Amino acid sequence: MDQLLSLFNQVTTEFPTLWMMVKILLLPIVPLILAVAFYTVTERWVIGWMQVRRGPVYIGKGFLQPFADVFKLLFKEIIIPSKSNLFLFRLAPMLALIPAFAAWSVVPAGEGIVHANVNAGLMYLLAMTSMGVYGIILAGWASNSKYAFLGAMRAAAQVVSYEIAMGFALVGVLIASGSLNLTEIVHAQGGNGGIFEWFMWPLFPLFIIYFISGVAETNRAPFDVAEGESEIVAGFHVEYAGSAFALFFLAEYANMILVAFLVPLFFCGGWLSPFPESWGLIGKGGPHWLAIKVAFFAFMFLWFRATFPRYRYDQIMRLGWKVFIPITIAWVMVTGVLVYTGVLVPNS
Repeated sequence: MDQLLSLFNQVTTEFPTLWMMVKILLLPIVPLILAVAFYTVTERWVIGWMQVRRGPVYIGKGFLQPFADVFKLLFKEIIIPSKSNLFLFRLAPMLALIPAFAAWSVVPAGEGIVHANVNAGLMYLLAMTSMGVYGIILAGWASNSKYAFLGAMRAAAQVVSYEIAMGFALVGVLIASGSLNLTEIVHAQGGNGGIFEWFMWPLFPLFIIYFISGVAETNRAPFDVAEGESEIVAGFHVEYAGSAFALFFLAEYANMILVAFLVPLFFCGGWLSPFPESWGLIGKGGPHWLAIKVAFFAFMFLWFRATFPRYRYDQIMRLGWKVFIPITIAWVMVTGVLVYTGVLVPNS
C-alpha cells in the first residue's frame, strides 16, 4: 500500500497535466454521462407511469436501454446537408456540449466535494450557461434549413429572455449570502433552524422564477417551442443525426441536471439537513440530502413534460419580459432592504 501511495504521489507530482485530466474525467464528466443515461430511462418510466403505459422493459429490463440508444446513435450515419456550412455544422454540437460540461467544475456535491472551489463560481456559472446558446444558433444557421433556422431564432430569443431573469434571481442570492462562492452560499443557509434558514423563504419569488427560468433555459416542456415537433419538425437540430445529434441530446440533459443541482444549492440549503443540528444524526448534513433535493427537482422536469401543454411563443416572451424580470428586479430591491435593516443575515 505504501508503494502504491508513493507511486501515486510521484505521478501526480511529475505529470500534473495528466493528473488534472484524470480528475476532470473522474469528477464531473463520467458521473455526469452516467447520470444523463439513467435520467433518460427514468424519464421514460415516469412519463409512462403518468400516462398509464409501460416504459422501457426489454433491454436489461429497461436499465440498459440508454446504452443501447447510445450505441445506435454512434453507429448511425451523420448526414450533412449539401448546402450547409460544413465547419460550423460540425462545430455547433461541441459548442453546445462543452459549456454544459464546463459549468460543472465549480458545482459542489458536498462539503469539500468540488473540482474547483473558486470565489467567483457564480459568475463562472452565468458565463458558461449563457454560452450554450451559440451552439444552438450555429446549428440552425449552418444547416441552411428554414425549420432549423426558425427553431434557432426561437431558442436564442427564449434563452436570452430567461437568462436575464435567472441573473437577477442570482443577484438576490448574492446579496443575501454576501458571496459568489457556491460553497459559501450553502454555508450562509446553515444554522440551527434547519429548513427555516434556507433562502427559499425570504427569496421565495426568486426561487420560483429561477426554477421556471431554468426549465425555459433548457428548452424543456412547456417551453419547448424551439423543438416544437408539431410546428417546426424538430427545431434547430432537425438536420442532425447519429453522434452529432447525441451531443445535443447529452448537452440538454446535462443542463437539466445542472439546474436541478443549482436550485438546492442557491435556495434550499444544498447538502444541509432540513432538520436542526440539535436533532443529532438526522440534523447532520451530507451529500445524501443534496441527492434527495436534486432528485425532487429533476422529477419536476419530467412532471412538467407529462402534464403541461406547450406555451405559445408570444406567451413565453410575455412571461419572461413582462412578468419575471419586473418581479426579480423588485425582489432584489426588497432583499437589499432586508439585508440592510438586519432582517436577513447570512449564517456563515
